[in-house]
Amino acid sequence: MNLNIFTRQDTRIALFLLPAIYGFNNYALFGSTYFERWDVFLLATIAIILIWTPAYFLHAVPAVWLRRRFPYVRQIAMRLCLAWGIHLVMSSTVILACFYGYAWFRFPGFVFDAGRLQLTILLTAIINLIVNVVHESIYTFEQWDTALREADQLQQANLRSQLDGLKGQINPHFLFNALNSLSSLIEEDPEQAQQFIDEMSSVYRYMLRANETELATLDQELAFTRSYFHLLHTRHGDHLRLEEAISDQYYQHLIPPLTLQLLLENAVKHNVILPDQPLLIRIETSQDGKLIVQNNLQRKNSRMLSTKVGLANIVTKYKLLGEGDVAIEDEEPYFTVTIPLIKMYDV
Repeated sequence: MNLNIFTRQDTRIALFLLPAIYGFNNYALFGSTYFERWDVFLLATIAIILIWTPAYFLHAVPAVWLRRRFPYVRQIAMRLCLAWGIHLVMSSTVILACFYGYAWFRFPGFVFDAGRLQLTILLTAIINLIVNVVHESIYTFEQWDTALREADQLQQANLRSQLDGLKGQINPHFLFNALNSLSSLIEEDPEQAQQFIDEMSSVYRYMLRANETELATLDQELAFTRSYFHLLHTRHGDHLRLEEAISDQYYQHLIPPLTLQLLLENAVKHNVILPDQPLLIRIETSQDGKLIVQNNLQRKNSRMLSTKVGLANIVTKYKLLGEGDVAIEDEEPYFTVTIPLIKMYDV
């Protein structure tokens, strides 16, 4: 998932807390003198703003780094403890610099008090803890809300994919072609007709189950794709070919369900398939853990423009999953789609 590291709420909290930090530190430094003398009040306020404004936002540097290094909800305790420790060191350094620096410069109205210094560092430790808890609570809530919204978007993308797949299979044109092929097979080759029915049943069964999960193993997708391709091959004959070159180590990797079906459908829909112009679709894995689906380009002379809904669904799913980008190359002589494979233990 693509999550924000420094949020708007962090900035709003900073703008709300800074005036309180200015007042707290000046009172710790000067005591009641800060409010009793206008010259002290004015000079001290200007000085503390110049010191603590950059110091406070400098605290965001380790906070952002920790969110990148430990981004998960289960790591919130570790992130909070580390942030508190680092921020306590940073805040204490600034406070020590103020106390000893003001004494060295003989700042008007300032009298060094070691007891007040110790109390200020103690209170700063407590304040730092509270501020870190507030930041982490809001950050965690925002990440949870973002994850929920992305999960909802992914579910919608899955449902669109299911709908598009079912439309492609249940529309009258597909059923007419499938039943026409089946009718011919029943007379010519009853055994092949039975196999056609079995494969058609497998296709529909898989598609109806596919909405139950966001990811499927490559092995499952390939088994479904072979059934789907059998229906296409029965209609188009040997002019439509499918090749597989899958490394054994990737069979248990994951991809969104129906991804391969959408790519096969896209290839068949937009390319000429003739005896002298066969269409070859190749599915292979690369050494860097990518799935490559490629077909030779022989575009149909059609006035209908491609809506590219199927490709858009695949791209959207990977974007929401945050598992890498889908690369699409549409240049002669091949149309190539490269898809990241997801390791099962990364999910």
